[in-house]
Amino acid sequence: MISTASTLTDNLDELKEIAHRFEVENNILREQVRHLRAKLFGRKTEKHLSIQDSGQALLFDEAEEFSIPEDAVSEEIEIKSHRRRKRGRRPLPADLPRVDVIHDLSEEEKVCACGCIKSRIGEEVSEQLDIIPAKIQVIRNIRYKYVCRRCEGVEADEAAVKIAPLPLQLIPKSIATPGLLAHVITAKFVDALPFYRQEGQFSRLGIDLPRSTMCGWAIKVADRSEPLLELLNKEIRSGPLINIDETTLQVMNEPERSNKTKSYMWIFRGGDPDRPVLVYQYHQSRSGNVVSKYLKGYKGYVQSDGFSGYDFIDYDPEIIHVGCWAHVRRKFVDVLKASGKRESIKGRTGNAGKAVDYIRRLYAIEKNAKEEGLGYKEIYEERQKYAKPILDEFKGWLDEISYKTPPKGLLGKAISYTLGQWNRLVRYIEDGRLRPDNNLAENAIRPFVVGRKNWLFSGHPNGARASAALYSLIETAKANNLEPYQYLRYLFDKLPHAKSKDDYKALLPNGLAREQLTGAFK
Repeated sequence: MISTASTLTDNLDELKEIAHRFEVENNILREQVRHLRAKLFGRKTEKHLSIQDSGQALLFDEAEEFSIPEDAVSEEIEIKSHRRRKRGRRPLPADLPRVDVIHDLSEEEKVCACGCIKSRIGEEVSEQLDIIPAKIQVIRNIRYKYVCRRCEGVEADEAAVKIAPLPLQLIPKSIATPGLLAHVITAKFVDALPFYRQEGQFSRLGIDLPRSTMCGWAIKVADRSEPLLELLNKEIRSGPLINIDETTLQVMNEPERSNKTKSYMWIFRGGDPDRPVLVYQYHQSRSGNVVSKYLKGYKGYVQSDGFSGYDFIDYDPEIIHVGCWAHVRRKFVDVLKASGKRESIKGRTGNAGKAVDYIRRLYAIEKNAKEEGLGYKEIYEERQKYAKPILDEFKGWLDEISYKTPPKGLLGKAISYTLGQWNRLVRYIEDGRLRPDNNLAENAIRPFVVGRKNWLFSGHPNGARASAALYSLIETAKANNLEPYQYLRYLFDKLPHAKSKDDYKALLPNGLAREQLTGAFK
């Protein structure tokens, strides 16, 4: 009887263990299903995501939730008084031309009931915005010819007939002016309007301008801009920081590759933090060799996400690899999305909520430093004083719960990713010029992604390379507060005259002031 009871107890324990294992696996599968449902049908924003109503998690609270907690800063902080801007329509730009339309009373209405003529005492002005459709004009280059009647028909060292030369053109023997080229390229690479749609627009205006012609122009413009790209790459490699990211790209007619094979568009952002430079590069591979080749001889910081292709950077003694807190935050938010609970993250729900709370406190320090207009040295001191203790506390907490968390679940994966990236993640507090995340590079890749949704693929590797070159010029101009069309028109007008390195350097978008462009074509 004792032996039988012992056997039953052992079997019962074994069944309990099996049931527990199945329960854990079932919970993981349910979590994965909720996560996939949230990705497919949930909100995509990373600013404010509440689960009070939708069953999804909050990623970041709004500004009122973005202050430093009491345990992060011990001193009292005095909030300066401020004026609240009155809501209403923004005034129309003052530099737009105005057309005055006078609305007056009739002569009869100007006569008062008493018989006197009413006197005008003022006026009320209201403005409306009007638009005139695109106006196309033809530039006729008329060149006068001259002949010496005396030398006509006589052999001489100098030709008897002379004609005024044509002005230098970016694309010789082309109908495209700098203004037309800037318009077409801005529409494609800023407004994400494919060439075939532009072809339709020109057709409605009575102009036959095939998409193949516009594509050829873009490639030729990119080729002529190559000296500028070399200078931009040199500025990025001058340090102190390079942000790197990449995204997929479909390219047709690649040698020895299927049209379904994925290629990649890489983004490198760096140079002077106050005058940033962005360079895009098309490559067939996502291999770390692309980054290794670009960083050859570079000394400074490199910031990226946790993609394994960047792992080699950790072993380069001349480079300090910085991680991205935004990617860490997303992984914990995925846990909250998949939790299925209807509580708010403001209540610090669970371990994932607590992790996001730690990250919020780190970003609160950055926000306050920005609002106070602190310099790089002061930012470094703020991080050492406030961020470092939070990081140390966060690391200790992660180490503690990592042993209690199933590694295959979303929370376990988020914790494992964070601890695996920790040495990179804490690097940003070493220099005030660094940021806690790689969002600058991610934001720079978005215009390309938006365009890709419209034109879907590049028809040839040459087109992909041209796209990379033009995105480099345009996004660098935007990062330096230049209006893209104005910059491109200015560039295409001046580029044919550039001969020396100094000439090309004077055309770089990170070296021009907005005033130079606005006054160039008045």
